[in-house]
Amino acid sequence: MSEQTSTSGFLGWIDERFPLTKVWKEHLAEYYAPKNFNFWYFFGSLAMLALVIQILTGVWLAMSYKPSAADAFASVEYIMRDVDWGWLIRYLHSTGSSAFFIVVYLHMFRGLMYGSYRKPRELLWILGMVIYLAMMATAFFGYLLPWGQMSFWGAQVIVNLFAAVPVVGEDLSVWVRGDYVISDVTLNRFFAFHFLVPFVLAALVFIHIVALHKTGSNNPDGIEIKYGPKGNRWDDKAPADGIPFHPYYSVKDIAGVVGFLFLFSAVVFFAPDFFGLFLEPPNFQPANPLQTPAHIAPVWYFTPYYAMLRAVPPMFGSQFPGVVVMFAAILIMFVLPWLDRSPVKSIRYKGPAFKIALAIFAVSFVVLAWLGMISATPLRTLLSQIFTVLYFLFFLLMPWYSKIDKTKPVPERVTE
Repeated sequence: MSEQTSTSGFLGWIDERFPLTKVWKEHLAEYYAPKNFNFWYFFGSLAMLALVIQILTGVWLAMSYKPSAADAFASVEYIMRDVDWGWLIRYLHSTGSSAFFIVVYLHMFRGLMYGSYRKPRELLWILGMVIYLAMMATAFFGYLLPWGQMSFWGAQVIVNLFAAVPVVGEDLSVWVRGDYVISDVTLNRFFAFHFLVPFVLAALVFIHIVALHKTGSNNPDGIEIKYGPKGNRWDDKAPADGIPFHPYYSVKDIAGVVGFLFLFSAVVFFAPDFFGLFLEPPNFQPANPLQTPAHIAPVWYFTPYYAMLRAVPPMFGSQFPGVVVMFAAILIMFVLPWLDRSPVKSIRYKGPAFKIALAIFAVSFVVLAWLGMISATPLRTLLSQIFTVLYFLFFLLMPWYSKIDKTKPVPERVTE
């Protein structure tokens, strides 16, 4: 490639001091992505949009919110009733939280389908899982802030899980709360972390994108576009089966954004509580430490892991085994790149064993989410145990079924 001519004028002045044009070219105009992206590739950009919505609305809400046990619930009501457009900002934030997890779960599922965690993208997958943990931490800290009945008691239950850790549990739970019970101190520190972690999350997303552009995007065929049909190295600036991200995919993503905003706005304006899933009815009542709700459950995007926690019976009066299973369900995804032994990446060319295993995994996750929302009974606990086992078997048996699975021939070039 010949040397690029330097820019002049005001843009040239900026380029001499900051690589603006270089960043634009490397990450948009001259970043070549596979030409066969499909519907599933909308969700990465939609996740960034959801993060922007959360940060902007969160900062605006923080201007009127008071992080104290005496004033928190009243300040939320003040935002809803007296702040100009406060009700809209609050519903954008509460709906945005669930929308963020929905698009991220779909983004992760696409990675599972097309093998986006496979070499050379192992670090990219791990960074994505760190982002997922940061999301969960942010959501957990924010869940207490409305100081409603469910947020108060839900936080009480979750924080008490730290007490199940042997030896250091009691001290650990006191350290997390900052007090012996959920109190004003807890609310203040959770507010501080809820405000801080999203900016850490934004930095992690930036690192995730840099890692993505280093290895290049995966595609539905699981074929590296930097290599031609005979294995020869192609020009990095114009790979055989790639097209510039801008304007092709930047314009295509606009269509995804329009569809997302249509559904998002429908929920915000017509069903902001989404039938009690996004905003639970008990959370419209101020927190009362003397009155426990009939059924305590976390918000829906935590319920699969909550169902796993309840599925494990206590040992010696301690819930620690359930806590271990709950965290193991998340941490096991970090080692996924080294569990898949299939010679192909994409589900398009994998055999029936992987397809059946992935379908069972997806159904298990959804069923566990439902079981975590409802009260426990002996039958539901048994179902939680069965689907928890199926969830873990997807990972634990992967080295075996991915290796023996009968795969299809992979084409030499990406398909349309």
